[in-house]
Amino acid sequence: MDASDRVRPMQIGELAERTGLSIRTLRHYDEIGLLRPSARSEGGFRLYTADDESRLLLIRRMKPLGYSLEQMGELLAVVDGLASRPDDAALRTRFDEIRREAAERRDGLRRQLDAADEFLAQLAAR
Repeated sequence: MDASDRVRPMQIGELAERTGLSIRTLRHYDEIGLLRPSARSEGGFRLYTADDESRLLLIRRMKPLGYSLEQMGELLAVVDGLASRPDDAALRTRFDEIRREAAERRDGLRRQLDAADEFLAQLAAR
């Protein structure tokens, strides 16, 4: 992505292509308030910025860890809150809890992957 891409707004199709998510998913995220477009064109088309893309990639990275849409929304609210109030102790505490929980979820996925590898090794040995 060059500097002009960072300032040029994207329509929903381009954002979907760049992030590997469907247009339908992006529309749903807009409907539930998880990811609102930064602007709308004169014709009413959703317009997204590089910051919106970064937010969407954060959302996409939560999916494999099993976060619900509600949990994603809470995390984004905490992140947004810390961006505007970095010294808020309650938000910082909640953010740290979320990070610990994400690490636990990741570790659980690692254990599942290890079990899958063991299973494949057993099949290969037969």
